[in-house]
Formats: sequence, structure tokens, C-alpha cells
Amino acid sequence: MKALILAGGFGTRLRPLSCTRPKTLFPIVNKPLLQWVFERLDRNNFKEAILAVNQQTEFYIKQKRVPTYGLEVRYSRDPPRKPLGTAGPIKKAEKLIGHDDPFLVLNGDIFADFNYGEIMKNHREGKAVATIALYKVKDPSRYGAVDLAEDCHIRKFIEKPTDGNAPTNLINAGIYVLSPSVFQYIPKGKTVSMERRVFPKLAEEGTLFGHVVQGFWKDIGNPEEYLQTNRLILDDLAGKKTLSNVTEFKTKHPVAIDKGVSVGKNAVIGPYAIIGNNVTIGKNVRITDTVILPDAAVDDFSSIEGAIIGEGATIGKKTRVGRGCVIGDQATLKDGVSVANKSFICPGKEVAESILKTTMIC
Repeated sequence: MKALILAGGFGTRLRPLSCTRPKTLFPIVNKPLLQWVFERLDRNNFKEAILAVNQQTEFYIKQKRVPTYGLEVRYSRDPPRKPLGTAGPIKKAEKLIGHDDPFLVLNGDIFADFNYGEIMKNHREGKAVATIALYKVKDPSRYGAVDLAEDCHIRKFIEKPTDGNAPTNLINAGIYVLSPSVFQYIPKGKTVSMERRVFPKLAEEGTLFGHVVQGFWKDIGNPEEYLQTNRLILDDLAGKKTLSNVTEFKTKHPVAIDKGVSVGKNAVIGPYAIIGNNVTIGKNVRITDTVILPDAAVDDFSSIEGAIIGEGATIGKKTRVGRGCVIGDQATLKDGVSVANKSFICPGKEVAESILKTTMIC
């Protein structure tokens, strides 16, 4: 079985962190999202993963050397400076996918733990051109909502319905199975939306089906959702990755602390603190509800609450980082700086004075 992972998006809602890494490499409890995806594909007996990428994303993924769990991994590249939408990359990968069997498609910014084998089985048994994994949410307005018949065919597909206009609260989970006949619905070399063009057309023809899934599902499309996903997975892991024999600092579970982390005396880490590898944390530091990426440094007497700290960032002494803040890779906050809630600092920037109002420093 083959799976196509749509990984060519630019992650604009995750800036400034996505300025220096693709969404598929955002760590979820210290493991890249793509690694979680490969692991699940292997667990569901897939043999090949095709990554639909742009040139920059391909470079980052190869540099990261994500474990593939025995999967054969190949790349399908978007044309330079020409994004192909969500359907165009499927057409672009046609030769790699072939025309022999149905294939799985996964959006690269979705964290989901479903049985892919079940949706593949249902698709093969039906007469669908496409079978979409459907997930129930409170607010379907941000997604593609469907009107699902009793026989599981989708009567109507509406992308991002306005308030009150959604037929149900079942949404496209960003996971679907396609038969090779889908290629005839996608023009070659064009920017095409699967959600706005292909799915509505298939619904009209009666060849679009839905498969309601249970289990964990989360879109990591913005910083708040990214933090929430880490919290939920951390709960599930129940603190299995915490340091042992800790005597000089305090952890409030759940926490996850990777290899090579150094923590000073009287620091308090957690709850819901995720610390990447080779991070240095000074004495009397307080870190809660925060993700800190690898190689960052937090100096003495600083506090961070509800924030994301980028790779290699430096947080000075007696510095306060407020809730909802995102500090980009290699950015520096000087000693004594306070950063107002929901402020964004772009990669490599140096901040020497306190930020008193929500701001983006670029």
C-alpha cells in the first residue's frame, strides 16, 4: 500500500516558527510530526510513502534524517515558485503512485491516530472514487463539512461553511483514500483545490463517500493548536520521558525532557513543559505549559508560561515570556526583558527592551 503525504505547504499561520522549518518537522513531544506519521503508516502495513514537497521542504526533511521505520520514501516535487494547491500535488505524483491500486492521502499538518487499514478496506468494498475520513468537531466552519447519507455516500461537500451553513459537524479530517480514476478530475500542472473543486464534483456524481473515525485528531495549523496537541499527547504519554534521579530541581508532571538537557538548582519545570534536546536552563527558572525546541538556553530567574521557544533561542536573566508568545529560532531576549502576551519574535532578532503590548518583531 502507498501513502501520499501533502507536505509542501508554507505554514503561514505557524510563523515565525515555520520560517525555518516545514510543518511536518514541528516536534510533537520532542519527535517530529513526520516521524509520528511514518510510525503509524508502518504500523498499518504501508510499504511506501511519497512526500509531495517543495524544494525547501525536501531539503529540511533530508537534513533532519527522520526515521522511516522501514518505509520506502520517495519525493514528488512541486514546480519552483508555483504551489499546486491540495489536488495539484496528487496529479504531479501520478507516475509514482501508479494506476493499480487505491492510495492513502494525508495532510502533512494533521496529527491523527486512526486505523488506516479500516478506511482502505471500506473504500475497496464500495464504488467510491474518494473516501474521506470524517471527524466530529464543535465548529466545522474552519474545515470541509459534509452531508452524509445513511449508506455513507456524501451528498454535499462544503469547504469552510459560514456560520450556520454547515450541513453537519462532520468534517474532512485531512485523510482520504483515492482510486486512480481520480487523476482524470485534476488538470496537469495547474493549481487545484481538492476541497473546492474535486470533492464537490465527486459528491455531485455520487462517488464521494465518508468514513467516520474515532480516536485522536488534531490540526496543528496555528501556535495555540500546536501547544494544545503537545499537551494532549503529553497527557497520553503520562510523563514517560521525564528525567530520572532528579534532586536539584522540581518537575510538576506531566513533563517531557529530552536528552542532553541541563537544569539549574531550584528550577521548576512543568506542568506541561516539553524541553528539547541539549536545552540549557538556569537556576530558579519557572517553565509551564511551554514547548522549548532543541539547543535553546534560558538563563537564571526567568519565567516562561504558555509559549513556544524556537531552536537555538536565548532567553536572558530575569526575563519574562508571556502566554501565547512565539520566539523564533536563534532569537535573543536580553536580560530583564518582559514580553507581552501573544507577541511574536522572528528568527535571529535581538530584543533588548521590554515589549509592553502584543507585537511582532521582524
